Amino acid sequence: MELLIITGMSGAGKSLGVKYFEDIGYFCVDNLPPSLIPKFAEVILHGKSNLEKVALIIDIRGGAMFLDLLPALATLTDMDIKYKILFLDASDSVLIKRFKESRRMHPLTPDGRISEGIAEERKILQTIKDKADFTIDTSNLSPRQLREAITNHFVKGKNVTGLIVNIVSFGFKYGIPIDSDLVFDVRFIPNPYYVPELKLRTGLELEVSEYIMRFSETRTFITKLFDMISFLLPQYVKEGKRQLVIAIGCTGGKHRSVAIADKLYKRLKRRGANVVIEHRDITHDDNENKNKGGTL
Repeated sequence: MELLIITGMSGAGKSLGVKYFEDIGYFCVDNLPPSLIPKFAEVILHGKSNLEKVALIIDIRGGAMFLDLLPALATLTDMDIKYKILFLDASDSVLIKRFKESRRMHPLTPDGRISEGIAEERKILQTIKDKADFTIDTSNLSPRQLREAITNHFVKGKNVTGLIVNIVSFGFKYGIPIDSDLVFDVRFIPNPYYVPELKLRTGLELEVSEYIMRFSETRTFITKLFDMISFLLPQYVKEGKRQLVIAIGCTGGKHRSVAIADKLYKRLKRRGANVVIEHRDITHDDNENKNKGGTL
């Protein structure tokens, strides 16, 4: 049985994410009291359900019962039941905006300020976040992008063991991905945005990629970047790290960062790395920026 614990900040997209997990074959149980997790897992393992993939959504809605989560996970370990933890997060400003748009109050401060509830929730969840095998920052993700992120983590790489490398291209104007482990700024490369015939294209298109690769500093940077990542990956594996998020940013996340991220992805893929890629802001434009935070 593949057991996944889904948790994270209120308003970070867990309810929507559950739908996508169901789409890829997970049997999902929402808001199960944490103390019941070991018994539930035992029933699934030894019963006649034949369930292969199970996701349990555990969050702060359970109130004081949420504090039973860590002891429950310890019991799973004692029972030799393996599990993974997915933590969904978002920036405070985005969470506040989502709560206001939905006209909901934070579960920890139903009669107080949303910001105070978020701050308290972060304190409570920090330990479980530190234990998470996967973290997805939904601050700038549309529903489609969240689906892709889940697919990348739990479908495309599910048969590969070891470190999962997530390469994310982004635009600095939309914010740095908060779950980044390594951030590289490629705004030093001449910008195709100012070339009229390339402005409306993306870094995935050959003409744009060839323009970016025309410059010696681009080629030198890619060589040095690949050499450094190749050195770091076995060190992270040795240290026990299971997920590495490499964020590559340019101004708008449409040209330079996309092309560089794609080059790095293909090189690591040829080396046999367990690598997935996401171009977070490739479809962003000024109108989308007005609605930053999406509709999760």
